[in-house]
Order: sequence, then C-alpha cells, then structure tokens
Amino acid sequence: MDETLPAATVRTQVTVPLRFPDGYVTTARVFSFEGLVDGREHLAFGLGDWAAAVAGHTAGGPPPMVRPHSECLTGDVFGSQRCDCGPQLREAVERIAEADGFLLYLRQEGRGIGLYAKLDAYALQDAGLDTYEANLALGRGADERDYTVAAQMLAALGVSRVVLLSNNPDKAAQLDRLGVTVADRVPTGVHLSPANAGYLAAKVSRGDHALDLPFVP
Repeated sequence: MDETLPAATVRTQVTVPLRFPDGYVTTARVFSFEGLVDGREHLAFGLGDWAAAVAGHTAGGPPPMVRPHSECLTGDVFGSQRCDCGPQLREAVERIAEADGFLLYLRQEGRGIGLYAKLDAYALQDAGLDTYEANLALGRGADERDYTVAAQMLAALGVSRVVLLSNNPDKAAQLDRLGVTVADRVPTGVHLSPANAGYLAAKVSRGDHALDLPFVP
C-alpha cells in the first residue's frame, strides 16, 4: 500500500429493491459512509450474496466483484445516448448480482468536472472536439476522477481484494496504489450506438479503455 487512507465507516445501511426499465429486478443493500475524504454522498450497493463474498475473501477465497461507477445523470437517469454510462450501469448491476459484490456509485459527474461543466463540454464536442479535448478546453483535466473514496468505502466494507469490472486501466492503477489488490480486471460489454461512437473511440484512443470497437470513426 503506497498511500495511507483516512478511515471511513459505514453510516447507514438499508435494503432497497431495484427495478430497471427493461424489467430486470434485484435487491441491493445500500450503504452510506462517514469520513470520506471529499465529503460527498457516495453509495455502495451490495448485490447478490455480497456478505458471503466478503467473508469468503477474508478467509482466503475469491474476492468480490466490484465496479466503481461514476455518476452520469444524463445517461444513468435520462437514458442519454451520448455516452455508454446507462447501459454500463444496468449491465454491472446484473453481473455483480450474479457474481456477488458491490457497485460503488461515485458522485463524479463528467469525469469529475461536474454536471454543468459536462454540458459545456458537450457544446464543445458539438463543435468538433472529442470528450477529452473538450474538458481540456474548459481548463479542466481530461479526467479528474480520484478513486480514494472508493478505496475508503471498500476498506469500510471489509474488502481488500477485488475482481474489478471495468474497461478503464486507471481505475485498477489507482485502486492498487491505494491498497486495494485488483486480483483480476474484467471488461464490461461494448454498448455502441451511432450517437456514442465518437465518444467510445476517444475512450479507446485517449483513455486506453479496453473496448473492442468494430471501427474507429
């Protein structure tokens, strides 16, 4: 572990039934936290037999599956086709429920720049910039996300090793640096549409995401 994390604790936990627009239903144990370094209201969703996965990994068994998912109001809630966030969220909930583990819902809209700035970046994308160039043109980082709170949340839940459900190598690198052992990284599906093809291509070329795209626009 290269960085010492301030300890976070579980604040509240409650069972919540989930239902998605396509009819998929499951149940989650939703955790809130105290002591997260950025003071934001991040959540962990325990899916499947998450408790057995935590106990088993503590005893030397396989680690739980975990996805840190950055909040995307436009994609997660309103079904925006400009990104793949909504389909990734839906996929992750089902896969984690089957494998047992946690979805960490992180309040990092727009790769950390916030909702209004993300919409400003959309306007720049409409003028020809890609999603990373647009952030930079606004004077922000191409990707400002910091997964320190994800590592804090996992520690509070008793998780030190994970199977990471992500296409993003930066998530694995940050978690490893923060003391979370990534035993394996498995990709999400490719949720390609005509509206998000350029966005996905930029994630591959600029962010090194592991996406097997049939073409690069």
